[in-house]
Amino acid sequence: MLVGGGLWPNPFDMYILRFNEGQEIPSHVDQVKSGEHYRLNIILKSAKSGGEFICSDPIYESNRIKYFRSDISQHAVSKVVKGCRYVLSIGWVKNT
Repeated sequence: MLVGGGLWPNPFDMYILRFNEGQEIPSHVDQVKSGEHYRLNIILKSAKSGGEFICSDPIYESNRIKYFRSDISQHAVSKVVKGCRYVLSIGWVKNT
């Protein structure tokens, strides 16, 4: 669900993501036309099993915080096996 977004001072978006049992996101990068795409994911609720965030080269990562360049780092979410997972995802494009 899109929570918000804007263009100032850099283009940005905010989503609340829900992952139900059986859902996953395959490994990918997020394409941008220009600039550097950053994303901060805050885990609001972890799944009971599965639903793990996987990133090839995070800038910072802890149990609840995932900060990475989504345009150059392969990232994915493993299949949620039990329960559901909620994430606040904030992304922005830094002009270079």
